[in-house]
Amino acid sequence: MTPANTMTMPRPADESAAMAAADAAIRPEAVAECRQLYAAVERELAKVIVGQTQVIEEIMISILTKSHALLVGVPGLAKTLLISTLADALALSFRRIQFTPDLMPSDITGTEVIHSDPVSGEKSFKFHPGPLFANIVLADEINRTPPKTQAAMLEAMQERRVTVGGVTRPLPVPFFVLATQNPLEQEGTYPLPEAQLDRFMFLIHVGYPTEAEELEVMKRGTSKSGEPPRPVLDAEAIARMQDTVRNIPVADHVFQYALKIVRATRPKEEGAAGDCARYLSFGAGPRASLALIMAAKAHALLRGRLFAGCADIAAVAPSILRHRIAVNFSAQSEGITPDDIVKRILAAIPPHESA
Repeated sequence: MTPANTMTMPRPADESAAMAAADAAIRPEAVAECRQLYAAVERELAKVIVGQTQVIEEIMISILTKSHALLVGVPGLAKTLLISTLADALALSFRRIQFTPDLMPSDITGTEVIHSDPVSGEKSFKFHPGPLFANIVLADEINRTPPKTQAAMLEAMQERRVTVGGVTRPLPVPFFVLATQNPLEQEGTYPLPEAQLDRFMFLIHVGYPTEAEELEVMKRGTSKSGEPPRPVLDAEAIARMQDTVRNIPVADHVFQYALKIVRATRPKEEGAAGDCARYLSFGAGPRASLALIMAAKAHALLRGRLFAGCADIAAVAPSILRHRIAVNFSAQSEGITPDDIVKRILAAIPPHESA
């Protein structure tokens, strides 16, 4: 965990008010149930996945907030394995789409095929659903597909529906897109447009394992397969957890803290941080503000807390903002990354100043 996840801050008066109102807004037993269910998912994933605690947590936050996540990391870090193993731990339908440059929209949305009635011989069009019709969709190497197919993905992610042959069809509930992207190999890729990136709540950096974790990976990968994960969470339980996230109370000063962080990223707006005005081409939009609050609620819930605080906002801010801000040439020439900008913003806006 990063220091932001564990920081201790003074408790403003309105946070005490939020705590007092928490029992009225949310049942403590509902929070306890969510914490237990999340712990069960962690145990099942640990049968296959070594480490990656924060990655797993952020994926679960995406699911509990009805959002999508983009995992970015070099090859061989078990991004695909992690998502497929998570699908095994959830009693939900799962489909994997391997994105390639020749993938067409109908390959993922489905198409109408000619159906012949064996009795009457009459022919008609029948819709054959594509792999998007699943609860969890793994979009592997999503940046390898052309813009037309990415546009079809955008409608599915935002509207949770697809349009084929002039007919709009809803996707299953729940519906999550968990995508992967290789940051190294750019030949033959189509960078995701900003509008589609903005639909992902998190851009999750998947890093290298620690020495101890890599040693454990070596031992597991070269020995007999262990116990497979079993389903511990179904659609009904996920819906309950999503409702509980919505009911987590947030104090006014926490809203203000999240608002100041997002507005600080906008280089031409009043309230922009000094480094943002110098190093950013554009900042995060209102969808980032909404994502900060919802993700902070889920972050607090997974820790068994009855309210979301500024520490929760700071903990989820890097993965929410890094793909919603664009560094300019000055930043690139100095080796400054979006993550560096986010760290400077969090350092420049202490939580107590937002009260």
